[in-house]
Amino acid sequence: MSLSFTLEPGRNCIAEGQRRGPSRKRAVLVTGAAGRIGSYFAHNAPQGRYDLRLMVRGDEDAGQIEALRAFGEVVEGDLADLEGLKRLCEGIDTVVHMAADPSPSATWGDLLPANVIGTYHVFAAAKAAGCRRVIYASSIHAVSGYPADVQVKTSDPVNPGDLYGVSKCFGEALARYMAEKEEVSAICLRIGAFQPVEKAQDPAAVGLMDAFVSHRDLCQLIARCIDDEQLRFAIFHGVSDNRFKRLDISDARELVGYAPADDFTEVNPALRHLRLSEQVGSHSLTDSGQESGIREEVQ
Repeated sequence: MSLSFTLEPGRNCIAEGQRRGPSRKRAVLVTGAAGRIGSYFAHNAPQGRYDLRLMVRGDEDAGQIEALRAFGEVVEGDLADLEGLKRLCEGIDTVVHMAADPSPSATWGDLLPANVIGTYHVFAAAKAAGCRRVIYASSIHAVSGYPADVQVKTSDPVNPGDLYGVSKCFGEALARYMAEKEEVSAICLRIGAFQPVEKAQDPAAVGLMDAFVSHRDLCQLIARCIDDEQLRFAIFHGVSDNRFKRLDISDARELVGYAPADDFTEVNPALRHLRLSEQVGSHSLTDSGQESGIREEVQ
């Protein structure tokens, strides 16, 4: 974990008492605000905490765009337009960069404009406008090349399972460069299977068991990353508190106080009846059938 984050200059550790919202309202630009994650965050961000500027392409459903206006300033932008992005970043504290081609089956020609050039443009615009931080939407696909029986730590080397994942590895590398060399703080979120609880409750969705992240858990993690004032750079894993986790979330808990509320095994009916929280042993003294090894010495 020590290799996957750095602190702001002058910070020697994360202070528990400093994990709270900022003293002032932050101006936040959300790219891809009409997408699944961007729109959910716009609708459900902590009320009154942020001044939201919501970037859309302009070709989305008119009703969807109109609904966003209740939650912030809706603006049109294009990832190919660096000068336009610079204008949209003016006065912004944090950019939440969600816009991308999201297809794991995308070809290089599909990925290059948005996921590579567009990501560079967002970081360059943020730097030019004096933004404090960029939160970059990476993906589990940046490490999906690991076998399914490996729980990936944020300090493990990237291991993309497809070209989409390769594009996210580029974004992570760019984010670290911008944080360490260009003084734009950056936090990368490797987002798992972002699904509503209703989807997770489908018995056919058991394949999401180790990667599920609920809407409210990811929204919480994004907000905690916006509010943090101690990190220069970090990679966090965006999955819920699933009993079986493909991605380790311990550093997100420790560094920004991430406290996910949902667990796939508790909401999916195919697994709920198994009562895994009771049946799967912890192999420690929390198991009711196990006794303390020092019981004779402390009698």
